[in-house]
Amino acid sequence: MKKIFSGIQPSGTLTLGNYLGAMKHFVALQEENECYFCVVDEHAITVPQDRLKLRENIKSLAALYIASGIDPDKSVLFIQSEVSAHTQLGWMLQTVSYIGELERMTQFKDKSKGKEAVSAGLLTYPPLMAADILLYNTDIVPVGEDQKQHLELTRDLAQRFNHRYNDIFTVPEISIPKVGARIMSLQEPTKKMSKSDDNQKASIFMLDTEKQIEKKIKSAVTDSEGIVKYDKENKPGVSNLLTIYASCTGESIADLELKYQNKGYGEFKQDTADAVINALRPIQERYYQLIESEELDALLDQGADKANFAATKMLRKAKKAMGLGRVKKKKK
Repeated sequence: MKKIFSGIQPSGTLTLGNYLGAMKHFVALQEENECYFCVVDEHAITVPQDRLKLRENIKSLAALYIASGIDPDKSVLFIQSEVSAHTQLGWMLQTVSYIGELERMTQFKDKSKGKEAVSAGLLTYPPLMAADILLYNTDIVPVGEDQKQHLELTRDLAQRFNHRYNDIFTVPEISIPKVGARIMSLQEPTKKMSKSDDNQKASIFMLDTEKQIEKKIKSAVTDSEGIVKYDKENKPGVSNLLTIYASCTGESIADLELKYQNKGYGEFKQDTADAVINALRPIQERYYQLIESEELDALLDQGADKANFAATKMLRKAKKAMGLGRVKKKKK
């Protein structure tokens, strides 16, 4: 049985891209693996957050995990800030990280571009991300393409720590889902669908109403050719809709191309919207049952207890390896 870790930031409502690219795959993974799913709220504060909105987003994300099919009896679902080992090991891993490699991170460059003042946390959050993963002897980390660079750094830090101190960390493998791994913007299909996009038409959110979903899909950018065909370079908009449709229904892109041969974009878009609505409906129903319930708090308490037990054990090993603290003599 492999150990799997994944974390998502509570920095806004999740998009269809987050669901199809990550969360949908988690449900299958938990059946045959030991999974840790984390709401990484401490990563969210690398940029300013409204405290009340952040708390709301944390609970909302946890509810979406469960509503999407994560079973807290099969997986460990918890909030990062409720397990203090994460920040402790994060600091320890900062001391084996180099400024040059942190400054080379693409996300740091993108998020700090053009800003007068940049949070130190924005630079140093990759070691905290590494701590999230390494605390649980993680074998596999399922991520989107945009996080691959951070995972490569995590592997480097694990190997560097093991070589310099003691061989205690499992060096994780990176897993990128083949289909639906990268859902693109509906308005600019050459860039990723994002929950922080200023254009509301660009992203479908997991809690959007059926009318909103239909409207956004119908206004999605395509082309003037009128042919439903997968061609990422020449037909990015149509290719993105095909990926969404295939990911929501399980049908292959080749079958969908055949199905819409000699049919226009109107029918194709309507059917894509229906596929998205049908995929999200049961998730939304379960979400609204959970969000204000005592059940959600009880499940998160349970997850925090399990995560604390595992993480504290690994943190103790890491501290011992680095020579931190005291070694108490056993009483005779």
